[in-house]
Amino acid sequence: MSNIENEADTDTEEFPAIDLEKIAFILLKARAFDAQEDVVEPDYGSNAEDDQFREVLEAYEGDATHSELVDAINDLNWDEQCHLVALVWIGRGTFDADQWQEALTEAQDGHTNHTAEYLTGIPMLGEYIEEGLSAFDISVTDIEMQNL
Repeated sequence: MSNIENEADTDTEEFPAIDLEKIAFILLKARAFDAQEDVVEPDYGSNAEDDQFREVLEAYEGDATHSELVDAINDLNWDEQCHLVALVWIGRGTFDADQWQEALTEAQDGHTNHTAEYLTGIPMLGEYIEEGLSAFDISVTDIEMQNL
């Protein structure tokens, strides 16, 4: 993996225009959100000792996992949201890394005030973010190591 201080080459805009710490935080929240399942038994009534961590693995009302992810995405500015969407598209294979500018332009052209809802509606969001970073030789480990 390359040093994350070196940004990938792009035609007109540098990748990424998002602080990599923000991407890492969103990635971690997306992984937690992706791991959750729909609630199977809303009122299971067991005690905390043998509830089998249902409140962690299932998306119960009041669970902060989704809201924390939405808040983190909504806290990004317009440019950062567009860069994140383009990164996700590269991660899921809609575009290749060498098509960064094309992906970014399309994200900018289609940007709405519903970016968080759009992204949280994508299954495997965390994996796509990680794959997008990987396409630019950036790993979450690199980001974490830089901040230790």
